[in-house]
Amino acid sequence: METGVTVLVGVAIFVGIVGIVVPILPGALLSLAAILFWAILAHSATGWIVFAITGALIGASQVVKYVVPERRLRDAGVPRRSMLVGVLLGIVGFFVIPVVGMFVGFPIGVYLSEVQRLRTHTAAWTSTKHALRETGVSILIELIGTSLAAAVWLAAVLFVV
Repeated sequence: METGVTVLVGVAIFVGIVGIVVPILPGALLSLAAILFWAILAHSATGWIVFAITGALIGASQVVKYVVPERRLRDAGVPRRSMLVGVLLGIVGFFVIPVVGMFVGFPIGVYLSEVQRLRTHTAAWTSTKHALRETGVSILIELIGTSLAAAVWLAAVLFVV
Protein backbone atom coordinates (compact mmCIF):
# COMPACT_ATOMS: atom_id res chain seq x y z
CA MET A 1 0.00 0.00 0.00
CA GLU A 2 1.19 3.50 -0.71
CA THR A 3 2.76 5.43 2.13
CA GLY A 4 0.68 8.53 1.41
CA VAL A 5 -2.58 6.63 1.83
CA THR A 6 -1.36 5.11 5.08
CA VAL A 7 -0.37 8.54 6.39
CA LEU A 8 -3.78 9.99 5.43
CA VAL A 9 -5.53 7.11 7.21
CA GLY A 10 -3.36 7.78 10.27
CA VAL A 11 -4.26 11.47 10.16
CA ALA A 12 -7.97 10.59 9.90
CA ILE A 13 -7.65 8.28 12.91
CA PHE A 14 -5.91 11.03 14.86
CA VAL A 15 -8.58 13.58 13.90
CA GLY A 16 -11.17 11.05 15.07
CA ILE A 17 -9.44 10.75 18.44
CA VAL A 18 -9.36 14.54 18.77
CA GLY A 19 -13.06 14.54 17.84
CA ILE A 20 -13.78 12.42 20.90
CA VAL A 21 -12.27 14.96 23.28
CA VAL A 22 -13.64 17.98 21.39
CA PRO A 23 -17.07 16.66 20.42
CA ILE A 24 -17.41 18.36 17.05
CA LEU A 25 -16.82 15.25 14.96
CA PRO A 26 -18.09 11.70 15.50
CA GLY A 27 -14.60 10.66 16.56
CA ALA A 28 -14.84 6.91 17.04
CA LEU A 29 -16.89 6.52 13.86
CA LEU A 30 -14.37 8.56 11.85
CA SER A 31 -11.49 6.45 13.16
CA LEU A 32 -13.32 3.21 12.40
CA ALA A 33 -14.21 4.44 8.90
CA ALA A 34 -10.55 5.28 8.27
CA ILE A 35 -9.49 1.80 9.38
CA LEU A 36 -12.18 0.26 7.15
CA PHE A 37 -10.87 2.29 4.21
CA TRP A 38 -7.36 1.07 4.98
CA ALA A 39 -8.55 -2.56 5.21
CA ILE A 40 -10.30 -2.29 1.86
CA LEU A 41 -7.19 -0.86 0.23
CA ALA A 42 -4.90 -3.36 1.96
CA HIS A 43 -6.94 -6.14 0.35
CA SER A 44 -5.50 -8.76 2.69
CA ALA A 45 -6.55 -11.02 5.52
CA THR A 46 -4.46 -8.90 7.89
CA GLY A 47 -6.41 -5.79 6.96
CA TRP A 48 -9.72 -7.46 7.70
CA ILE A 49 -8.46 -8.99 10.95
CA VAL A 50 -7.26 -5.56 12.07
CA PHE A 51 -10.62 -4.07 11.11
CA ALA A 52 -12.49 -6.79 13.04
CA ILE A 53 -10.37 -6.23 16.16
CA THR A 54 -10.67 -2.45 15.98
CA GLY A 55 -14.39 -2.71 15.29
CA ALA A 56 -14.81 -4.87 18.38
CA LEU A 57 -12.78 -2.44 20.52
CA ILE A 58 -14.65 0.63 19.32
CA GLY A 59 -18.00 -1.17 19.45
CA ALA A 60 -17.39 -2.32 23.01
CA SER A 61 -16.36 1.18 24.07
CA GLN A 62 -19.56 2.57 22.53
CA VAL A 63 -21.67 0.21 24.64
CA VAL A 64 -19.68 0.68 27.85
CA LYS A 65 -19.61 4.48 27.52
CA TYR A 66 -23.40 4.50 27.91
CA VAL A 67 -23.88 1.65 30.39
CA VAL A 68 -21.36 2.64 33.07
CA PRO A 69 -22.21 6.37 33.40
CA GLU A 70 -25.96 5.65 33.13
CA ARG A 71 -25.80 3.24 36.04
CA ARG A 72 -23.70 5.63 38.13
CA LEU A 73 -26.03 8.55 37.39
CA ARG A 74 -29.04 6.44 38.34
CA ASP A 75 -27.30 5.50 41.62
CA ALA A 76 -26.61 9.22 42.26
CA GLY A 77 -30.28 10.05 41.63
CA VAL A 78 -29.79 12.11 38.46
CA PRO A 79 -32.74 11.41 36.12
CA ARG A 80 -32.46 10.94 32.37
CA ARG A 81 -34.66 13.97 31.87
CA SER A 82 -31.99 16.25 33.33
CA MET A 83 -29.36 14.74 31.05
CA LEU A 84 -31.67 15.18 28.06
CA VAL A 85 -32.28 18.84 28.93
CA GLY A 86 -28.51 19.26 29.27
CA VAL A 87 -27.88 17.69 25.87
CA LEU A 88 -30.57 19.83 24.24
CA LEU A 89 -29.18 23.04 25.73
CA GLY A 90 -25.69 21.86 24.77
CA ILE A 91 -26.82 21.57 21.15
CA VAL A 92 -28.43 25.02 21.29
CA GLY A 93 -25.28 26.38 22.92
CA PHE A 94 -23.14 24.86 20.16
CA PHE A 95 -24.93 27.04 17.60
CA VAL A 96 -25.31 30.14 19.79
CA ILE A 97 -21.70 30.22 21.01
CA PRO A 98 -19.55 28.47 18.38
CA VAL A 99 -17.00 25.91 19.62
CA VAL A 100 -17.53 26.32 23.39
CA GLY A 101 -21.33 26.59 23.49
CA MET A 102 -21.80 22.86 24.05
CA PHE A 103 -19.56 23.02 27.11
CA VAL A 104 -21.60 25.93 28.45
CA GLY A 105 -25.08 24.74 27.49
CA PHE A 106 -24.86 21.19 28.84
CA PRO A 107 -24.14 22.02 32.50
CA ILE A 108 -26.60 24.92 32.45
CA GLY A 109 -29.30 22.61 31.09
CA VAL A 110 -28.64 19.93 33.72
CA TYR A 111 -28.53 22.53 36.48
CA LEU A 112 -31.78 24.22 35.43
CA SER A 113 -33.56 20.90 35.15
CA GLU A 114 -32.31 19.84 38.57
CA VAL A 115 -33.21 23.18 40.21
CA GLN A 116 -36.73 22.78 38.86
CA ARG A 117 -36.90 19.21 40.18
CA LEU A 118 -35.08 19.54 43.52
CA ARG A 119 -35.87 23.19 44.38
CA THR A 120 -32.48 23.88 46.02
CA HIS A 121 -29.23 25.19 44.60
CA THR A 122 -27.05 22.81 46.63
CA ALA A 123 -28.84 19.65 45.55
CA ALA A 124 -29.03 20.82 41.92
CA TRP A 125 -25.33 21.68 41.87
CA THR A 126 -24.45 18.27 43.35
CA SER A 127 -26.47 16.55 40.61
CA THR A 128 -24.84 18.75 37.97
CA LYS A 129 -21.37 17.77 39.23
CA HIS A 130 -22.36 14.10 39.03
CA ALA A 131 -23.56 14.61 35.45
CA LEU A 132 -20.36 16.40 34.44
CA ARG A 133 -18.19 13.72 36.07
CA GLU A 134 -20.02 10.91 34.32
CA THR A 135 -19.86 12.74 31.00
CA GLY A 136 -16.10 12.87 31.49
CA VAL A 137 -16.06 9.14 32.28
CA SER A 138 -18.03 8.48 29.10
CA ILE A 139 -15.54 10.48 27.01
CA LEU A 140 -12.63 8.69 28.68
CA ILE A 141 -14.11 5.25 27.93
CA GLU A 142 -14.59 6.15 24.26
CA LEU A 143 -11.10 7.65 24.11
CA ILE A 144 -9.52 4.51 25.55
CA GLY A 145 -11.40 2.20 23.16
CA THR A 146 -10.53 4.27 20.09
CA SER A 147 -6.91 4.73 21.19
CA LEU A 148 -6.55 0.97 21.61
CA ALA A 149 -8.01 0.51 18.13
CA ALA A 150 -5.53 3.05 16.76
CA ALA A 151 -2.69 1.19 18.49
CA VAL A 152 -3.79 -2.10 16.88
CA TRP A 153 -3.88 -0.42 13.47
CA LEU A 154 -0.48 1.19 14.01
CA ALA A 155 1.07 -2.09 15.12
CA ALA A 156 -0.28 -3.77 11.99
CA VAL A 157 1.10 -1.00 9.79
CA LEU A 158 4.52 -1.02 11.41
CA PHE A 159 5.07 -4.72 12.02
CA VAL A 160 2.82 -6.77 9.74
CA VAL A 161 1.93 -5.06 6.49
